[in-house]
Amino acid sequence: MSTAARGFDLFSLKDQVFVVTGASSGIGLAIAEGLASVGAIVGLNSRSRERLETRAKNIPGSFVLPFDVNDLAAGEAALDGVVKQFGRLDGIVCNAGARNRKTLEAVDTKDFRALVETNLVSPYHLARCAARHMLARGRGRIIFITSLADSFAMAGDIAYPATKAGLSGLVRSMAVELGERGINVNGIAPGAVRTETNQAIAGTPRWQGMIERSVPLKRWAEPAELAGAAIFLASAASSYVNGQVLFVDGGTSILLFA
Repeated sequence: MSTAARGFDLFSLKDQVFVVTGASSGIGLAIAEGLASVGAIVGLNSRSRERLETRAKNIPGSFVLPFDVNDLAAGEAALDGVVKQFGRLDGIVCNAGARNRKTLEAVDTKDFRALVETNLVSPYHLARCAARHMLARGRGRIIFITSLADSFAMAGDIAYPATKAGLSGLVRSMAVELGERGINVNGIAPGAVRTETNQAIAGTPRWQGMIERSVPLKRWAEPAELAGAAIFLASAASSYVNGQVLFVDGGTSILLFA
C-alpha cells in the first residue's frame, strides 16, 4: 500500500478491474454499483446477457460478462478474456449462489451436491482462476459473499448453512496461502437482506416477527447496505485485513436468546 494514500483516497479503486458474480440483481448488483462509484471498472456477471446489459447502462465503466458459474470452463475463459482486454484483474467478488429452503427429508443427496457445486465449488474455481492472474502482478483482492448461516442454522434449511460454512473455511485457507503473495482474501456475511428473492417472505407476519426478535436494528437490510463493506475490503483501506469474515447483519450474530 502506498504511504501517500490518506483519508478517502484509501477507498479509491480508480481504474482497477473487478468482476462481480451474480451481479444482475440484489447484493451483487449493489456491490457492483458501489465498486464502480469509487472508480472501479466492473465486470457484471450472471447467466442473462439481456439483464446485464440493462444494468450496465446505469453503471459507468461497467461491462457485461455473461456465463453460468457452474460452467467452470466458461468462467475460466471469461476471466482470461478480462485480462486480455484490460491487461489486469485486480479483484473478484464471488457472490453468485443458490438456496434450497427444505428439510432433511426433502433434500436428497443429488440436490445437496448441486447446492455444494454452486455455493462452494464454483466460487473456489473462479477464485483460483482469478488468483492466477493476480499472482502475476503480485497483488489482488478476493471477496466471498458467505452468509450469517455460515455460523448459524434454522429449521427447514438443511443444506445452505453447510455450503456457506465451507465458503468461510475457504476464506481462511486461501488467505493463509495467498496472503504472503500479495492477495488479501476476505468474506462478507450478510444477515437478512431485502433482495428480490426475499421480497415474497419479507412482509409475512412470521418473518417480520423473526426480524423484530433477532435483529437489534429491528429491520431488514437493503442490498445497498452491503456495498460499503465490499468497497472497504476491495480497497487499500483494508490492506492489513486478511482471512476475515465481516458480518453485516444488523447485530443478529451478537444477540443472545432471541
